[in-house]
Amino acid sequence: MARPRIVIVGAGFAGYRTARTLARAARGRADITVLNPTDYFLYLPLLPQVAAGILEPRRVTVSLAGTLREVRLVLGEADRIDLDGRTVHYTDPEGGTGTLAYDRLVLAAGSVNKLLPIPGVAEHAHGFRGLPEALYLRDHLTRQVELAAGADNADDCAARCTFVVVGAGYTGTEVAAHGQQFTEALVRAHPLSRGIRPRWLLLDVAERVLPELDERLSRTADRVLRERGVEVRMGTSVKEATGDGVLLTDGEFVDTRTLVWCVGVRPDPLAESLGLPLERGRLLVEPTLRVPGRPEVFACGDAAAVPDLEQPGQYTPMTAQHAWRQGRVAGENVAASLSGGELRSYRHKDMGFVVDLGGVQAAANPLGVPLSGLPAGLVTRGYHLAALPGNRVRVAADWLLDAVLPRQAVQLGLVRSWSVPLDTASPELARVPGGREHRPASGPGAALAQDAHDPPGADGSGGDEGTAAVVAPTPEATQDDPEPEATADDPAPEPDSAEDDSAPVVAPTPDPAKKQQPRSEGDQ
Repeated sequence: MARPRIVIVGAGFAGYRTARTLARAARGRADITVLNPTDYFLYLPLLPQVAAGILEPRRVTVSLAGTLREVRLVLGEADRIDLDGRTVHYTDPEGGTGTLAYDRLVLAAGSVNKLLPIPGVAEHAHGFRGLPEALYLRDHLTRQVELAAGADNADDCAARCTFVVVGAGYTGTEVAAHGQQFTEALVRAHPLSRGIRPRWLLLDVAERVLPELDERLSRTADRVLRERGVEVRMGTSVKEATGDGVLLTDGEFVDTRTLVWCVGVRPDPLAESLGLPLERGRLLVEPTLRVPGRPEVFACGDAAAVPDLEQPGQYTPMTAQHAWRQGRVAGENVAASLSGGELRSYRHKDMGFVVDLGGVQAAANPLGVPLSGLPAGLVTRGYHLAALPGNRVRVAADWLLDAVLPRQAVQLGLVRSWSVPLDTASPELARVPGGREHRPASGPGAALAQDAHDPPGADGSGGDEGTAAVVAPTPEATQDDPEPEATADDPAPEPDSAEDDSAPVVAPTPDPAKKQQPRSEGDQ
């Protein structure tokens, strides 16, 4: 008798946990295949530390082949799913196509950057959802400070050392906190003329930083940022972005070469292509994570609208915490469905949040106990080490080296501005010359229309996971709020990884055939 075939689309928090759980439960009695664009699982909560030069990029990646035993990895992006034919059609990294047949399908495609209809943002801003974007931002920050140090014009120097982050949710707050410390370190190595110092602005239409978290955590983060000189502007966002700067909604024009877009995320367009009932772009599922009317299909993570049994009538937010826990339930239920066992519903219990503000500063409330300063910093880093599925020793070693040695401030030049557009369905992959977007992030037939009743997100334009990085002279494109919920058999839950939806519209897709002009000589 042939072994059942299980295909998992996506290897983020939900997909990775599903595959790991299934491999243990099946014990060789099923063929498990993971379809993913990369050969690693990305631990998103530590991505700001990669952009700030604290952690080396491979520290936040966990090898799929090395950690998922008895699981077959297929590199590629799902283009189409034939539900009636029970097949997944995909494109591999070299442009070839393939088909995977399944008896059980788990859709865990995740999310992409949320776009808003703000002129110039799609062309001049960069997101923060993947490793290429973090590497680009680190190079970009380094380049701007180096160019500013050699600039003859004071205005040009000041513009290059002005950095704007849109979205004060989990990701945007951490990007601003770590970015400010990184640029200060760069300036010590490359002194600027006329006493100019790096200027950081954190914008959000919400009333406070981290609006989705406890007010005490919000006050701690706000205080730390302001003490470092970050201009925290609530009730303010970007009205228009240009190659020379950004026009704010309060009428001020800020000369800058850097715009980071952290305003939230939206479900991967693949969910919409299935033609099944959706909830604001997310696939509606039962509490058991099974798709109604399709007993062979399960969905979890950011791509699924999972009923929140703790808050009837609502759905669990798009966070890494929920994705990680849903992955475990999905794996157990898929295994149970093969053996005729009973499926269990997804329930959760939040145990707190942690926000890393750089250095020894952090904000945390484990088990509801508010912490700040060094105690919060220790809890935050301890939590991340426990939650990481690998590389713990390497991450701890990098933290130790960063505490005693100066950071290496050099440009690697591996990721160019045009290769990390904001409008992409694949933030985990950098575009290559001649490459194509297999699943456009927006546009006819692919755009995810936002519900007109979506509440404003924590970042002012998205959910609590959004991060907007605007890099001035280059057209660039959340992290998530980690909630350390622990149970007896899940001691190290992952942090949240998504942002709330705040705008019912999606920005028009820029013409991919039109080559964008770099905004600074260093980006050419």
